[in-house]
Amino acid sequence: MLPRHMQRLGRDWVSCWDIPQRFLWNGQISNCLSWAEHLSWPRYPYFSIGNFPVNWRPPQFCGPWRPPQFCGPWRPPQFCGPWRPPQFCGPWRPPQFCGPWRPPQFCGPWRPNNFTHNSSVHLCAANMKSQGEEPSSKRRRLSGDTCSANEEMFTSSQNEAFPLSTQPPKENENTSNPRGMIKRDWEYFCQQSKKMKIFKDKQVDQSNAENEGKFDFTVMSYNILSQDLLEDNFHLYKHCRESVLIWNYRFPNILREIKDLDADVLCLQEVQEDHYRREIKPTLESWGYHCEYKMRTGRKPDGCAICFKASKFNLLSSKPVEFFRWNIPLLDRDNVGLVLLLQPRFNSNTSAAVCIANTHLLYNPRRGDIKLTQLAMLLAEIANVAYREDGRFCPIIICGDFNSVPGSPLYRFIKEGNLNYEGLAIGKVSGQEQFPRGQRILPIPIWPQSLGISQSCVYDELQKKRKKENDAGREEMKEAVLENSEEPVVAADTLPTNLRHCFLFSSAYSHYFPDSEVPEVTTCHSRSAVTVDYIFYSAAKDDIAAQPGAEDIFDGGLKLLGRLSLLTEKDLWTVNGLPNENNSSDHLSLLAKFRLEQ
Repeated sequence: MLPRHMQRLGRDWVSCWDIPQRFLWNGQISNCLSWAEHLSWPRYPYFSIGNFPVNWRPPQFCGPWRPPQFCGPWRPPQFCGPWRPPQFCGPWRPPQFCGPWRPPQFCGPWRPNNFTHNSSVHLCAANMKSQGEEPSSKRRRLSGDTCSANEEMFTSSQNEAFPLSTQPPKENENTSNPRGMIKRDWEYFCQQSKKMKIFKDKQVDQSNAENEGKFDFTVMSYNILSQDLLEDNFHLYKHCRESVLIWNYRFPNILREIKDLDADVLCLQEVQEDHYRREIKPTLESWGYHCEYKMRTGRKPDGCAICFKASKFNLLSSKPVEFFRWNIPLLDRDNVGLVLLLQPRFNSNTSAAVCIANTHLLYNPRRGDIKLTQLAMLLAEIANVAYREDGRFCPIIICGDFNSVPGSPLYRFIKEGNLNYEGLAIGKVSGQEQFPRGQRILPIPIWPQSLGISQSCVYDELQKKRKKENDAGREEMKEAVLENSEEPVVAADTLPTNLRHCFLFSSAYSHYFPDSEVPEVTTCHSRSAVTVDYIFYSAAKDDIAAQPGAEDIFDGGLKLLGRLSLLTEKDLWTVNGLPNENNSSDHLSLLAKFRLEQ
């Protein structure tokens, strides 16, 4: 029968009493301690049974563990689980039992007295494997072995502090890809040769511009990404770290960009109302801007804002545009627009004015009918604000997120002033989807007459009033005036499926790089990278983007002097797309420089 202190090694372990002695005589301990592949301990020249207590456990120090050499059928469940350290050794000291093995605690000059007086030392045999093998936790999962819950938990915690060589290193700032700032150059135009030249610095010839009756100013269009919309659409920003998506991180970056670009007119979209009231408006006003804001209808928390430098413009009128109509089922969306009439300061021509419009059209790619109707409502308000007493229009700039790609029917309608939508599928209006779902055709007409807007994108009442002024009260001359007048607002609709407007806008951007024909990108997130933001303007006669006939209806015009370059999708992904550490919106800002000529 075994002594009492040997029985504590296991509840049912049956073994001979002379096993420790035979083990020492056979030299197993010295072989174990001198195994250079596993332990760095030096050989101890002499061992005697007096140096080891009777409760010393040689199988746990010499590995690999070979239970058949010590005791018949090996019964591991009786040894390693669940482990009860109080039965083996007084106060339990987990760092000395399991986890990643730390040889500095055992090596150096070996002192056998450490083992003689301390019976609590325990090394898992699984950790005493040759270098280059799998971690013990992974090996246990593959082999089906089970260890105690305490040992596994402690091993996991120790692996975090002392990772094994086979585990991948944790990502940190030194190993992650650097997130640099994107570089955008100014692009300026040579008006004489009608070719574009690119300069790194602002080098526009502004000599005596004001003295010659010319007025230069810059306009920015920027979708700053509402925080509520960001949080409602986290699936679009899977590529971003959460820390760069919080408002307290994003807002200083947005302000920094606005201040660095220093535009004279700001057209901002997705401006959240509480942020605008508490932070954005007070900051911009402290920088010398006057701010106008229109929040979306319904329960939508964001809207559009137009801010201009009070030192350069006077506000003549401000007209908000609500696209929602409770009595028209088609117009059940809460998008809005804002139209301002600004008068330049320090200009000899006191009648000079510029109409600035800002909007954010519906996103839904499958509802082109709503987008066209919203655009017609915006154009009708612009025609009302920009109209002058002499029957012409002051220069116009339209900024915004139109949720339409270049070349789409909606884009062509803005630039060309004409769209025959007969047989056009609703899902193809904006061009956002390469393979639009559904082939529902645009109805004829698109919007009902109760909206009060004609096919020429003019308010019916305003059009009737102008018709009456033009025919001088003579009823028999009305039809002749409608047919022969060059003024588009009084022209009759030739086709019931023909949308028209008279402005013939030009785009401040070309949407493709001239050398490579690679498309420019204004928005980039986890799902897409396309152009949906624009700055449209009414070009002067000598402007490089002027369209024939457009200058006849404008009192003066705008000449595009330069613009802030856009980037390709590849360029944006080199800085982790949008938003990123330096650019805190999923849209790029657009910036163009114009000259107002009289």
